[in-house]
Amino acid sequence: MNVLQSSADARSGGRALLIQALRDSRADTLARFADYRRAFPALRIPYHETLNPPLWELGHIGWFQTWWTVRNPQRALGRHADPDAARLPAARADADALFDSSRVAHALRQDLALPDAAVLLDEMRTQLEAVIAQLERSPEHDDDLYFFRLALLHEDMHHEAALYMAQQLGIQIDDARWRPTSIARWPTRDTLHCPAGSCTLGHSGSGFAFDNECAAHPIDLPGCDIDRQVVTWRDYLPFVDSGAHEDELWWSAAGWRWKVAQARHHPRYLRRHADGWSQQRYGVWFELDPDHAACHLSAHEAEAWCRWAGRRLPTEAEWEHAAVAWPEAFEWGQVWEWTASTFLPYPGFTPHPYRDYSAPWFGDRRVLRGASFMTQPRMHHPRYRNFFRPERDDVPAGFRTCAAG
Repeated sequence: MNVLQSSADARSGGRALLIQALRDSRADTLARFADYRRAFPALRIPYHETLNPPLWELGHIGWFQTWWTVRNPQRALGRHADPDAARLPAARADADALFDSSRVAHALRQDLALPDAAVLLDEMRTQLEAVIAQLERSPEHDDDLYFFRLALLHEDMHHEAALYMAQQLGIQIDDARWRPTSIARWPTRDTLHCPAGSCTLGHSGSGFAFDNECAAHPIDLPGCDIDRQVVTWRDYLPFVDSGAHEDELWWSAAGWRWKVAQARHHPRYLRRHADGWSQQRYGVWFELDPDHAACHLSAHEAEAWCRWAGRRLPTEAEWEHAAVAWPEAFEWGQVWEWTASTFLPYPGFTPHPYRDYSAPWFGDRRVLRGASFMTQPRMHHPRYRNFFRPERDDVPAGFRTCAAG
């Protein structure tokens, strides 16, 4: 199945497809948990603001599924449901106090008295079967399936987070699906000309959408020349090798402060040696492939390269327009791609029941578009808006550029 078809199934597919996807997603969740358990038998990892404890992750994924589906008396209302409606009791009396991310601050999760792995794994099996049993009885309508689709994509997001946390912790991941691949260069020009005109930004029609993708609205765009592909290491490393990476001239004020504070002399997970560069991937060092997408870059590093190269980051509207209008010519999916756009609500934004998904982060994050080699294929969607603070380089993010001026 190709990526776009898989994405359509996740957002628009019926019960049978959702049931299989939920089972597949859970299998990947459990495989990653096994990887963590091999690396950290006691399941205690160092505290860091970008890491979640493995046991808490397990419990939260199962809790989230049941909170929005089998425990939610308004589940059939879909995005129109009242998020504050009283829930049916959880099988575990303290489940909400332990695993509700809206109630349990990140800094507190490390010290919670959590159930042990065997108990949580057994609870997750029971929870998934209850969710699937409820799904089998649900009508084939978007509202009825909304929370099941949300639960699926939420688990997929946590699977990707488990992968880039594994990268940060040096945990070995042997599954070849979650490795980068080389980018084959286009035989002709590498840029796509997008003429000036009006386009539609955001989701419309049937199927699932996240609240920050709504509502569709027209936007006038100036013309631009945008890269067909993302920047590779072959493109990026001359910026480092030439010494320009150490020159404040190319950095924004915020970017330079970040670079100095981090003592960052080259991109994260790279190591220079006499013959070139090597790269750490899931705890193992490899010779760097220059035709891989430049990855684990902060927005600051992307912008500094752009200034040095006489380019600029695209806006999220330019990115989405190119991806939707020219899907065969615009290649994406190797890395999340930083854009120049601050994460803001679209006109007419209304939060969906999972209110903490988007609204708390407006104005404080940068939009990334696309998907990465760590992203589940069914998560790929040209209108999906990811968002992180610009200093994050633990995320598998890179960038493409537009002609400046």
